[in-house]
Amino acid sequence: MKQTLVLETQQRDGRGTRAARRVRAQGLVPAIVYGHQEANESVSVSHAELYKAIRQGTHVLDLKTSGNIQKVLIREVQWDHLGHDIVHVDFARVAADERVTVTVPIEIRGTAPGVSAGGVLDQPVHSLHVECLVTDMPDSIRVNIGELMLGSMIHVRDLQLPPNVRVMDEPDTVIVLVAAKKVEEEPAVAAAAAPEQAEPEIIGRKVAEEGEAE
Repeated sequence: MKQTLVLETQQRDGRGTRAARRVRAQGLVPAIVYGHQEANESVSVSHAELYKAIRQGTHVLDLKTSGNIQKVLIREVQWDHLGHDIVHVDFARVAADERVTVTVPIEIRGTAPGVSAGGVLDQPVHSLHVECLVTDMPDSIRVNIGELMLGSMIHVRDLQLPPNVRVMDEPDTVIVLVAAKKVEEEPAVAAAAAPEQAEPEIIGRKVAEEGEAE
């Protein structure tokens, strides 16, 4: 079992936008802890530590408050309009033997022979919804493309999953494929020749010619 990250918390007093701004000005993130039929707790956590945990793909961690430790799932993260800073986070209490559903990124491994043969690697899906025990939660789902030929694809049903992990997405969902390169049509060498236009009739010339004939 991999070691669970421990995150220190502080009790948070006050509600509303102004109180939240004061918390963020101290380098902290306002948070709420709920679930398991216990009272909701308003706390704050280090922005730097939480940001680092999220970027590392952490889903479950231990919150330490006043000497007590409770295991939680990062349920929802709110970012600022630029997507740079965390403005709020929801933690849901979980038990070690509890099954949860989380979103896990896909990790492509290997080199597809079909790409060496002139194909293009296409990955329509970059993450999956998985159900598993809190203690069995994978950091990613690895997909080996070492045998993927031109025109071949890997579906959800083809994945080799870690023990006790179940994918909730449709079995026929395509994870990755090697497609043939599109051949662009060459522009026409020359435009079709325009039909030869008849010489415009000049009235003055015609009148002169009729006069000479007389």
